[in-house]
Amino acid sequence: MKILLAIDGSPHSQAAIDEVAQRDWPTGTEIEVLTVIHTKWPMVADPVFFVAAAHAESLNEQRQDGPTLLDRAVEQIRTGTTALTITAKTLEGVPHEVIVREAEDLGADLIVLGSHGYGPIRRAILGSVAAAVAVEAPCAVEIIRSQRPPVKATESRSVAL
Repeated sequence: MKILLAIDGSPHSQAAIDEVAQRDWPTGTEIEVLTVIHTKWPMVADPVFFVAAAHAESLNEQRQDGPTLLDRAVEQIRTGTTALTITAKTLEGVPHEVIVREAEDLGADLIVLGSHGYGPIRRAILGSVAAAVAVEAPCAVEIIRSQRPPVKATESRSVAL
């Protein structure tokens, strides 16, 4: 079995790492841990180069933090098992596109990733990597949500990708 675990350092991503780490995978399972370097700052015309500077700073920060993020995830998954092959990779680009392309290249049977769980308004503005991956993936996709406090009987909470 080949699994692609996509992580980004968020609590939701940690929940996905925790889920993969605690499962009893079949002997010979291959897990690739992937982080995608991207920026939330769009490249637009900017006469004072503020956005360009923020874009470059964001990318540099992710390039520096990426190896540590991957090392921690691999170590957590590897703890207590020798029956798995675990690799790590950093790629750059639009997250959902890179994840889907890497799953195709890997021949993944499953993609595991966390979801921020934004509601419909925030999701419309910010987009949803998890939802886009689920729609475009060449294999099964498991979206892990971090634990939330239980909803009281008098409250309501909508759940969306």
